[in-house]
Amino acid sequence: MGMLVNGEWQTGTAGSAGEDGHFHREESTFRRWLTANGECAPNGHPALMAEPERFRLYVSLACPWAHRALIVRALKGLEPLIPLSIVNWHMGDNGWNFAPGPLVTPDPERNADYLHQLYEAAKPGMTGKATVPVLWDREKGEIVSNESADIIRMFNDAYDHLGARPGNYYPEALRTEIDRINERVYSTLNNGVYQAGFAATQEAYDEAIVPLFDTLEWLDGLLTDQQWLVGGVMTEADIRLFTTLIRFDSVYYVHFKCNVKRTVDYPGLHAFVERMMAIPEVEGTVNFEHIKHHYYGSHKHINPSGIVPAGPAVAY
Repeated sequence: MGMLVNGEWQTGTAGSAGEDGHFHREESTFRRWLTANGECAPNGHPALMAEPERFRLYVSLACPWAHRALIVRALKGLEPLIPLSIVNWHMGDNGWNFAPGPLVTPDPERNADYLHQLYEAAKPGMTGKATVPVLWDREKGEIVSNESADIIRMFNDAYDHLGARPGNYYPEALRTEIDRINERVYSTLNNGVYQAGFAATQEAYDEAIVPLFDTLEWLDGLLTDQQWLVGGVMTEADIRLFTTLIRFDSVYYVHFKCNVKRTVDYPGLHAFVERMMAIPEVEGTVNFEHIKHHYYGSHKHINPSGIVPAGPAVAY
């Protein structure tokens, strides 16, 4: 993700290590909503109405947060309704970009070279992070949202009246439990791998790594006794967990020093990832070429050589 510093966009993830050596993630800048009728968002604020092909999704195939949105888009069969743009896997001095590369989509909306140009067009003079995913309003030339947690819930039901595939990944009866699991998984695992990987002190790393593996042990226990995290059905809690686990052995175990155990060392977690990868719509969103080249090639302060390792031999 890009960050505006002294008038220029610089390399950085969606947060940075502070003076205390701990990784701090920034809040999303754009938090508007799409609904089926355009009348009301869950927070009571005005919403936009979901319309075919009006909103474009910008993603990186490497980013776990963008990956959430890709999975729900695929599960709900929204490809004809929500056009997609993919950035280059390499995040250089000006952040995410549209330089030619495998599966990269040149920006058709503003002919942008960098993702931050869309942010500047949506909010002139803004500072902060140019992150993915981005949900772009093609009609108004504005960013609707750059918060993945919101976007997957919009995709879950806002397009049902337009022919989306049946499926509810945030059912009302399970929301309290989904939210409870999401909270722990986000704070200690989804974000925890970054807190470990970008820690600037031993103390900050140690504080991140212990709860991270405590959570993996807890999840392994849950998924040894049941197929899905909540209610016996796949929900957004499973999707949000999966996008971290699918990157764990290939990237986080080595690159982010999360090397106590691998996912394959946990029978419950390994079976869960295999179960998710057996779903064609999910498997089709996973691209290890983008994932590995992005992390190992973009984080020069962690991997100065930029060498992308050959392994592991992924069993999925």
